[in-house]
Amino acid sequence: MLLTDTGVPERYIDTDEWGGDVMARLDDGWCIALDRDTMRCTIYENRPWVCRIFEEGSPECLEEREQLATIYR
Repeated sequence: MLLTDTGVPERYIDTDEWGGDVMARLDDGWCIALDRDTMRCTIYENRPWVCRIFEEGSPECLEEREQLATIYR
């Protein structure tokens, strides 16, 4: 959910069933801004607030990457 204006480009924003702004997802559920080859955000400087508090390289981040790598690769 996009809670603050961080400059996320409009083409990356979707509306959820309650009318809230959210990051768009691809058909398979992945965030539209994620580059799957590098597992990096393509809009890092303008990423949503929730992504800003999820610190890159943190234990939570590394755990999530490991789970995603296992599931999707």
